[in-house]
Parts: sequence; structure tokens; C-alpha cells
Amino acid sequence: MAEILQYVHKDGFFHRLHPFSKILFIIIVGVMCVLATGIPFLILMVAFLLILAYASHLHREVIQQLRLVLVMSVVFVIITVLTMPNGATIGYMVPQGVPAIGGSIPITVGAIGIGLVLALRFMVLIFAFQLFLISTQPRDLVHAMEKLHMPIDYILMFIIALRFIPTLQIEGQRIHEAQLARGYNPGTGMIGKIKSVSPIVIPLVSNALLRSNVLGLTIDMRGYRTGIRTQVRERRLGPGDYAMMSGLLVTIVGFVIIAIFASGLIF
Repeated sequence: MAEILQYVHKDGFFHRLHPFSKILFIIIVGVMCVLATGIPFLILMVAFLLILAYASHLHREVIQQLRLVLVMSVVFVIITVLTMPNGATIGYMVPQGVPAIGGSIPITVGAIGIGLVLALRFMVLIFAFQLFLISTQPRDLVHAMEKLHMPIDYILMFIIALRFIPTLQIEGQRIHEAQLARGYNPGTGMIGKIKSVSPIVIPLVSNALLRSNVLGLTIDMRGYRTGIRTQVRERRLGPGDYAMMSGLLVTIVGFVIIAIFASGLIF
């Protein structure tokens, strides 16, 4: 089972970048993604992130989560079709041949367009954020956030939230395997999946509460609020960081130029 948001030990291009460069990359990609509404431009961003993941030897980890991303994208399209009908009608979710309710819930061009934009935005944000997290060690991220003068409480909350996601995933998988080893058979199909949730959620929540108690004691013992901390390894900007920043600068300039002179591609 692929772990979500877990650091991957590799020696790729993204791994060698300074955390500041990665944070700048996330901010610029996120802003461009939110401002852009053109489907061709968003598709180009998704393709660029996949190429960047392949060049950084992280394409397998990104593709492993592609199934979840595609499912959520379909959900976005369905929600927009149900809630935002706009433009010409190209069909109906309930066929017209169905008695009484036939021809209801129209599928419009505008709704599909908005749904595709939301789905592509979701893909861009997920891929960019995943590249950032699986290539950055938590200690480097903590040091970078400290240099940005962020409050230590917010840093701790952010790091703990990121670490708890893969921890709970691994713990849930172990509980599920333990239940199967004891002969528990919830059945097959949708009903079986629903029945298999309860024996996993209850011990998972109990273990999470226990871990939170231990984590609180560990934070107090290590004295996170005692004062200034020193770093064993100080990371500095390298050639790859300057290349990344130069590429981001060129991207911003190109984005502004296209937005001014060829707005149909982006907006």
C-alpha cells in the first residue's frame, strides 16, 4: 500500500533543492493554478509537474496516488453538473425514457467546463504539494519555517499533522491485516467494505489518542519553547536552486505576458 505524504529517500533533482526553493515553487504554482481558468493551460501545468516528477525520479510515488486524484476529479465534475447548470444542454443524467423522472438533471457544457477546471486545479495542487513533501525531510522543513520566523506552535501543528497522515495509514493497514489473520470476514462488495470499517476505526482512534499523549510528553521533554536552537547541518542554496528560481521568474513573466496578450489560453 502506497504511503501518503511520506518522505522518500532518493537523490533526485527535487531532493537536492533547498527548502526555500521548494516553498517558492509551491507558492508560485499555487497562485498560477488558482488564477488560471483555461483548460489548455492547466493541462500544460499537470504535464509539466509529471515531467518534473519523472526527472526527479519521483514519478512512481506520484502515479501511485493518481487513482485517488482521478476519483476526486470525477466527483468534482459530478458536483458541478448537479449544482451549476450553465450553457447548452448536451444530455441528461437521468435518461428521458425513464418514467416520471426522465430528462431531469441536465448535463450542460458550462458545468462540464467548470468541473474540468476544478479537477485540473486539484491535480496541479496535489502533484505539486506531493512533490514538495516526499522530497523534503521534516527537519529541513522545520528549519526553513523557523527561518521564516513562523511561531513554533504553528510549525509543530503543521509537522505533526503531516506525520500523522502516513502514521495512521500504516496503523490502519496493520489493524486490517490483524483482523483478517484472526479470521474476520466482513464479506464482499460495498456492504463488506462498510462492515470492515468499524473494527478498524475503533482501535485506530484509541491508538491515535495514545500516540498524542506520548507526543505531548516528548515535546515537553525536548523543550521546544526553551529558546534558540542550533542546527547540525546547515543547508545552503546551490546551482539547482538558482536554476529553479530563474525558471520560476521566467514562468511568472511568461504567465503575465500570456495573460495580457493571449488571455484566452489562461482565463
